[in-house]
Amino acid sequence: MSTILQQIGACRLVPVIALHDAAQAAPLGEALVAGGLPCAEVTFRTAAAAESIRIMAENTDLLVGAGTVLTIDQVKQAVDSGAKFMVSPGFNPKVVGYCVDHNIPITPGTSNPTDIEMALELGLDVVKFFPAEAFGGLKTLKAMSAPYSAVKFIPTGGINESNLQTYLAFPKVLACGGSWMVPNKLIGEGQFDEIAALVRSAVALAQS
Repeated sequence: MSTILQQIGACRLVPVIALHDAAQAAPLGEALVAGGLPCAEVTFRTAAAAESIRIMAENTDLLVGAGTVLTIDQVKQAVDSGAKFMVSPGFNPKVVGYCVDHNIPITPGTSNPTDIEMALELGLDVVKFFPAEAFGGLKTLKAMSAPYSAVKFIPTGGINESNLQTYLAFPKVLACGGSWMVPNKLIGEGQFDEIAALVRSAVALAQS
């Protein structure tokens, strides 16, 4: 497992962020650090993604990655902007292969054993389980992961304060991805102190 993924495992949580205005990136990064969660997955769901990554990556206390990475061009753009890891919703062999060849940590989305075995074939030992709750949640993850003792998972999709601890209690879960502690409404309103408080609560829940 790469050092970057070990850092994510230490955080136990990956806040999944969609920023529509790059001006929000710096204060949001500061709120994450203030809340005790020095990690961020900035998704390529908006036009502001690359610039937001660049700004957040300037915060040396913050580990910044790119999410919803669908193409090799997006990987290159994310790396050029300072992203240290990639996250994709599904398993695209070309994207994953490029990242492996260039020593870029990537956790591709998996939802079945075939996806997991494709990841193993390319030397990965950490994958995303997505969309976690829609695909049966922890029950599915336990059944699906049983044959793969060396693989760790980052469940994402439907994870919140009500089920976080249940997921994290499963030894094969490295961390969980979620967005409840970084709600778009509060970001849009500039309520970064409130976001820091939500992040602080989420971290306390994850570590308890």
